[in-house]
Amino acid sequence: PFTADERAQYRSIRESVAEDYVIQERHMARHRQTTPDLYLRLLASLSTPHLGFPIDRLEHSLQTATRALKDGRDDLYVFAALFHDVGDAIAPANHPEAGAAMLRPYLTEDLYWMVRHHGSFQGYYYWHFLGRDRHARDRHRDHPCFDMTAEFCERYDQASFDRDYRALTLGDFEPLVRDVMSRPRQIVPE
Repeated sequence: PFTADERAQYRSIRESVAEDYVIQERHMARHRQTTPDLYLRLLASLSTPHLGFPIDRLEHSLQTATRALKDGRDDLYVFAALFHDVGDAIAPANHPEAGAAMLRPYLTEDLYWMVRHHGSFQGYYYWHFLGRDRHARDRHRDHPCFDMTAEFCERYDQASFDRDYRALTLGDFEPLVRDVMSRPRQIVPE
């Protein structure tokens, strides 16, 4: 049985014993149950100022996921669409990589790649206004996930800045998030 004050006894990993990891795993199992709450709070934090965008980042994420859901995409795709910009909450300078790292245990290899690289694919639509190469995504042209990522940005990501679009709420997506995050985790190979 779990007791909150129970803890491993080692002072260095070298001196640890198997029972220490049984104890730690009990705590980690309970901690993993709260991970969806943490992810949902991080996503909700994107409702902060609009930063000059037509809508705030949370609304953008909700619109992206709503569009994917309405198109009949599966749960993992919708989950990826919902959280594709969550990295903005902790690492705005490299949000695609940060977000993909957070989502990696819950996504398939292709969806992980899509989230990790969506930034340069999204750049196709506006980087030229900033003096950057809008065709930077072309360095991935031969990758098997190129078309899927280009389609994600075209159909869902770049299209989801509409002040008049009525997206589902974060609460509407919460059951899907909890379901996806309750599944056995995997680490997608690099």
